[in-house]
Amino acid sequence: MEKTILVVFLGLCVSQLGGSVAQQWIPANATFYGGSDGSGAMGGSCGYGDLNKYNGAGYGTYTTALSATLYGDAKSCGACYAVACDSSKTGWCKPGASPVTVTATDFCPPNWSVPSDGGGWCNPPRQHFDMSQPAWEAIAVYQGGFVPVKYARAPCRRTGGIRFSISGNDYFELVLISNVAGSGAVSAAAVKGSNTDWMPMSRNWGSNWQSNAYLTGQSLSFQVQTDDGRSVTAYNVAPPNWQFGNMYESSVNFW
Repeated sequence: MEKTILVVFLGLCVSQLGGSVAQQWIPANATFYGGSDGSGAMGGSCGYGDLNKYNGAGYGTYTTALSATLYGDAKSCGACYAVACDSSKTGWCKPGASPVTVTATDFCPPNWSVPSDGGGWCNPPRQHFDMSQPAWEAIAVYQGGFVPVKYARAPCRRTGGIRFSISGNDYFELVLISNVAGSGAVSAAAVKGSNTDWMPMSRNWGSNWQSNAYLTGQSLSFQVQTDDGRSVTAYNVAPPNWQFGNMYESSVNFW
């Protein structure tokens, strides 16, 4: 019965992502961090900061850090994963728990001082989820600490449009792209000022993308492509009087 439920759930995930993910559960392992309220999992190497900001429309507390093999130099930032505790391999699974969907917001670094099967859970080539405690406790018992899991990419469901938070200075715009639905993971971005052509941006760190153009005083449009090949264009998201340090929300997303 459990196997049947897992297969059906994965089928829904694949259907909603347009068949862009493998149609099977992939074995991995999981631990947790961040405290019972998830506060210790805020921030993270993807750069999203306070995951509960924007009036509760942020990424929330169901998040995860990824091992290097899954993180891929930040290419998986914003991606969503369905994670199920593998009760066939451990007794620490929460009875009757459904798979939980988590968003990748952080990096779980390797620990080369200990063996991969003895504490170096995030050492390559291991596929490992270091989940926020609230997400972990949705599928596993707190006392377990470490459990085998199965996972698959899942569609990200977001409230509102894609958000663009602009920092930097003249001739250097650093744009945090967040609240991306669908695949969730941004693979390419471009910016256009009201007086310029489209210009490709490069990933600076995490989900922060940079441009080295002088765009002050121009309205800004953005193109966003996700790792499943889909793209959207957000026209005139930031008005001509946009300011560094502000966030601008578009009216488009990968719904």
